Amino acid sequence: MKKTKLFQRDFTMVVIGQIISLFGNGILRFALPLYLLRETESSALFGMVTACSFIPMVIFSFFGGVIADRVNKRNIMVVLDFSTAGLICIFYAAFQRLPLVPLMIVVLMILYGISGAYQPAVQASIPLLAESDTLMQANAVINMVGTLSGLLGPVIGGILFGSFGIKPILALSIVCFLASAVMEIFIHIPYEKTSYSKGAVAIVKEDLKESWYFVKNEKPAFIAVVCILALFNLVLSAALIVGIPIMIIQILGMSDMHLGAAQGAMGVGGLLGGILAGAVHEKMKMKDSWILLAVCACAALLMGMTLIPGMPNQLGFWVITVMSLVIMVASTIFTVQMMTVLQQQTPPHLLGKIMAAIMAVANCAQPAGQALYGVLFDIFSEIPWVVMSGGAVVAFLISLYSKRAFQKLNND
Repeated sequence: MKKTKLFQRDFTMVVIGQIISLFGNGILRFALPLYLLRETESSALFGMVTACSFIPMVIFSFFGGVIADRVNKRNIMVVLDFSTAGLICIFYAAFQRLPLVPLMIVVLMILYGISGAYQPAVQASIPLLAESDTLMQANAVINMVGTLSGLLGPVIGGILFGSFGIKPILALSIVCFLASAVMEIFIHIPYEKTSYSKGAVAIVKEDLKESWYFVKNEKPAFIAVVCILALFNLVLSAALIVGIPIMIIQILGMSDMHLGAAQGAMGVGGLLGGILAGAVHEKMKMKDSWILLAVCACAALLMGMTLIPGMPNQLGFWVITVMSLVIMVASTIFTVQMMTVLQQQTPPHLLGKIMAAIMAVANCAQPAGQALYGVLFDIFSEIPWVVMSGGAVVAFLISLYSKRAFQKLNND
């Protein structure tokens, strides 16, 4: 049997476009919240702004899936990359001329909203550009691209921010989005144009109804798994997004470059996880995925333990950095497995909507968790280890509870 080649022209161009676009996104996501934390020195405000910025991502990822199944996916990528470049140009012009906090909230909300609408188009295009026998590898590559950008973004962003401030980062991100948009114009993704007799609202309503009918009647295991992921994101993912900058910058008193290194370690972990995902997918089945969530919870517990009074700050930094890497290895393997199983069990005409809905529901609780952790780190500023360790213990209990849901998904 002839082996299918994964890196065809169009898939390769999607990968390159993702590298450029996500790198620009990565340095912005690193620098903008860090600038806010440095300027305000408020954990609660930092958590609140981060939470607000995630809300549009959840909403737009849901409707982005409907759009991805109805519109040429290439055009979605091109328009959104050009839009992001325009947004950062406006922010650059308004920077230090308008009040910081409202401006930051608006820009981050729009930035994350665009990201939420962008990713369903990418995810839905993968099965159209890769054959079924290379689908697992294609998902692993796309995840590795995201984590590679997550590695380079914080590392380079930390160096630039520490040396020159935020303006060079804004300029570099504009160049990245423009370059990605221009290159994506030349990508061909299979698409059949359909004429519609109904209005946009009616189409969206009908699509969502069809997706819900499929999940409810054909794949009820999806519902249980997504609810577990939402709970896990509320408890642990939110703690990491808000907690790592607070722990390194405020509690341990480290530099911006230290934070960039720690978040860069997460990128390295994502790369390793992407490599390992292709190697272990035949050995580790979906029913065993709860183990990966448990590993993430245990790693977060070790992070919390380093904040106990008397622990050297340098030791705390290295433990947080190494455990960040471990968490990303485990979570990336989990994500690749999950995405592949969901893509294999979903009809092609529902793929964009189902994938977007799953991402939206799984992430819907995360903003509340981010706001909560920002407040908790302020309240328990004298004993911050309680916040991180407590969240890790609850996350571990959730991973144990998830065993039955993953068993059911595995059997399907």
